[in-house]
Amino acid sequence: MRAYTTAHLSLPLPEGHPFPLYKYGGVAEALKGLLPVLPAPEVPREALFLAHEASYLEKLFGEGLSREESLRLGLPFSQALLRRALHAAGGTLAAALDALKTGLGLNLSGGTHHAFPGRAEGYSLFNDVAVAIFWLRAKEGFSGRVLVVDLDAHQGNGTAFFFREDPSVFTLSLHGERNYPLKKERSDLDVGLPDGTGDEAYLWALEGALEKARAFRPDLIFYNAGVDVLKGDRFGRLALSPEGVRRRDERVFRFVKALGAPLVVVMGGGYNRDPRLTVEAHAATYRLALSSLA
Repeated sequence: MRAYTTAHLSLPLPEGHPFPLYKYGGVAEALKGLLPVLPAPEVPREALFLAHEASYLEKLFGEGLSREESLRLGLPFSQALLRRALHAAGGTLAAALDALKTGLGLNLSGGTHHAFPGRAEGYSLFNDVAVAIFWLRAKEGFSGRVLVVDLDAHQGNGTAFFFREDPSVFTLSLHGERNYPLKKERSDLDVGLPDGTGDEAYLWALEGALEKARAFRPDLIFYNAGVDVLKGDRFGRLALSPEGVRRRDERVFRFVKALGAPLVVVMGGGYNRDPRLTVEAHAATYRLALSSLA
């Protein structure tokens, strides 16, 4: 069992930028001694071209994003940013291959669910889960049903768009109804929650959503385990406690175990005003995945 990280890659950001670069190294450090944490490999360019539009990729690898496109992304475009995104997507692909072999794959990065086939937005250059699914189909002979359980505080709009007409992929998104993105895409199952939703209301909604997804009978599950659902998050607008997040993860892993499907865990968002809380919440998700499923 192993995990992948992008902590070895730098990313220069403007002073005061809210992107939580600290958490990638923090989570990798917190899991040391529990399992090998390896540098995430770079995703094959061919994998990106299977999922994303060629014109978009050619621009990224050529002149890069314009100022307007960078504003939509929320990050200034740079070669360091592109390199990190390539390795984050590579980590998810490597974790997916691990999951098919061992039952569990872990990427301490990824979950960039706002990327569309032809554009970047919301801190997401590539849709790592979509890239992994397209690669598994085209190159690994995988033809099973895939369930994406997206519990980031924001709707997985890019992922929903990628698979809107694919009956073999079921997208489930539990998110803040009034939060970003303002224009929602249609997932197979969307559960929009009011601002300030706390533990009990959230867990009740999650139980109902997982029960509906159970009938899909997936052969592989991706879990976007964002911790921006925690109270005090800069962008999340929900109000779960650390214990509530633990109970959320516990329910997901129990659901996965009952189905007997391989699981890939990706990091997703987490922007708490207390950096230690963000790191510990993410690390706790991976620890619980190992104790529950490894």
